[in-house]
Amino acid sequence: MSLPTFSTLGDGPTVLMLHGVAATHLAFAPQVESLAMAGFRAVAWDMPGYGLSPPIEPYTFKGLAERCIALIGALRCTTVTLLGHDMGGMVAQEVVARRPELVDRLVLCGTSPSFTQLEAELVPDAAHTLRQGRSMGELAEALVPQMVGSGSLPEGVRLAQHCMGQVHPSTFRRALDALPTFDRTSGLDHIHVPTLLVAGEQDRHAPPHVMRQMSRRIASSTYIEMPGIGHLPNLEAPDEFDAAVLNFLALPRLLH
Repeated sequence: MSLPTFSTLGDGPTVLMLHGVAATHLAFAPQVESLAMAGFRAVAWDMPGYGLSPPIEPYTFKGLAERCIALIGALRCTTVTLLGHDMGGMVAQEVVARRPELVDRLVLCGTSPSFTQLEAELVPDAAHTLRQGRSMGELAEALVPQMVGSGSLPEGVRLAQHCMGQVHPSTFRRALDALPTFDRTSGLDHIHVPTLLVAGEQDRHAPPHVMRQMSRRIASSTYIEMPGIGHLPNLEAPDEFDAAVLNFLALPRLLH
């Protein structure tokens, strides 16, 4: 099995970051630096087919989870904190469902337990734009401003557009096709690790009420809503997002 490519910085407990459908490992550049400086080994993967990561066939959440599990093994850590955004948050839920013993803590942001709960126009808008023959860079220029909130950091928006522009169109289409197949709603009750859920107040793609419902179903969870922020909290307000994650990771680990 070919391993995904990844970036890593720092030494300490491992935090593995899983990006969304319209990003690459670079979307977690602020968090890699912050976590490494705080004493963690920060790892950000490129999901299969993204960046230099080999693609998988078929493109399914089972296959994505298997690659993530293989990467955890290759990193030689007994347990990890998984931090997943958007589709990466879905992959994180899939990993927890399949190999719960590998995950020590969970951070979910801008995500959902099933695609049917995502009140978004991303998939049809993106598919229509690509059918018109426009590039991923053009798609990023059009879609990213619709994804962010009124309080977003301009530099973060530009980085989000850059990341989306680097995604291969064929991989993006395959990931979009996979999204509607995801449903781990019934698995929320079986997540027993400490979990932080971060929602953007103005997120239309994974609305706050969806993540609040997730929090109610996950026994050991903390819910945070970031005012003025949309679907990309780690890029729109990286300092506030990083502080929330680091505060969560500093909490005492409870037995379960």
